[in-house]
Amino acid sequence: MLPFRRAIVFAVFFITAFILIRRAHTPSAPNPIRRPPPRPSTPNRDGDNALHNAPPTSDLEHADVGDHREKPAPGQKADLDLSKLSLYDKLAYQYPYDIETKFPAYIWQTWRSTPEDDEFDFRDEEGSWTYYHPGFVHEVITDQVAVHLLRLLYAPIPEILEAYDALPEPVLKADFFRYLILLARGGIYSDIDTYALKSASDWLPDTVPQKSIGLVIGIEADPDRPDWKDWYSRRIQFCQWTIQAKPGHPVLRDIVSRITAETLKRKKEGTFITKEKSIVEFTGPAIWTDTIFDYLNDSRYFNMKRSAGKITYQNFTGMTKPKKVGDVVVLPITSFSPGVQQMGAKDYDDPMAFVKHDFEGTWKPESERHIGEVQ
Repeated sequence: MLPFRRAIVFAVFFITAFILIRRAHTPSAPNPIRRPPPRPSTPNRDGDNALHNAPPTSDLEHADVGDHREKPAPGQKADLDLSKLSLYDKLAYQYPYDIETKFPAYIWQTWRSTPEDDEFDFRDEEGSWTYYHPGFVHEVITDQVAVHLLRLLYAPIPEILEAYDALPEPVLKADFFRYLILLARGGIYSDIDTYALKSASDWLPDTVPQKSIGLVIGIEADPDRPDWKDWYSRRIQFCQWTIQAKPGHPVLRDIVSRITAETLKRKKEGTFITKEKSIVEFTGPAIWTDTIFDYLNDSRYFNMKRSAGKITYQNFTGMTKPKKVGDVVVLPITSFSPGVQQMGAKDYDDPMAFVKHDFEGTWKPESERHIGEVQ
């Protein structure tokens, strides 16, 4: 039997080789990948028609926010000194965003063991993603492999690795990893306790061109009640247990930059999780939601002078169909949270139900799991 350290090295080598081979020889799949060489980011060439003054359709609603315009990435010069760039621009240089590429055919999940291990407890959940996505590269990444994979992807940006290593809790690392892997490689991230109910190729109407979308997210909570603050961190909360993205998307750059800066600050101070900065706020759905709203109202990417107003929770509360805002598609609560029997979510057999989440809360102590249950 191989020593543990050598086994880890071999695992990283084979995963890297497998991904590179699949990228070079992608089989037929619902969303085949062919990632072009890095180049400066490009604006949304679909122009204004997808973003303002567009009549709603039966399949997709539109929000009026002006035209989307991607900030060009730093020049692609071989002698560029990354140390002189901000972290955000380093990420833009390392992983530029090209909206015209297809969504990569990757599925990323994380757990302490892989499906090949006897103690793996999520075979049905993991198998549902493979069943509905034949031809996709589907990886369940363990903690040990994640470390080596991130060192491979983010070697030119050491502060990212320093921040990841400094996070004191597995749940913080798991949150950070999902953003990091999607930023670098794109595709779909979904928690290990989720079931795929439909293929990702069915998540959006056929009338929506992939070249106009770079990020697909779902609503986790829409608590239309006076005491919503007692139960949720935000009035509209976007879930991060399932995310689909193209590599380099600005939302991913931003949240990686925020978490890195906050982590290194707290490392220096010697403080991490406090009552004021919970896990939800630090790396979870609260900061994820804030980052998305900040992006949708960012004049670097949208012509806010032509906007009908600031994008807020009011643009998404009570929605029952997908809504496109710039290059982001927001799915209704039923899509990633069917069967919760509240906040307007419909059942698992609804046409808009795409992912079933078991809410295992696997990162919590046993007494605090199953957050959907009434105690």
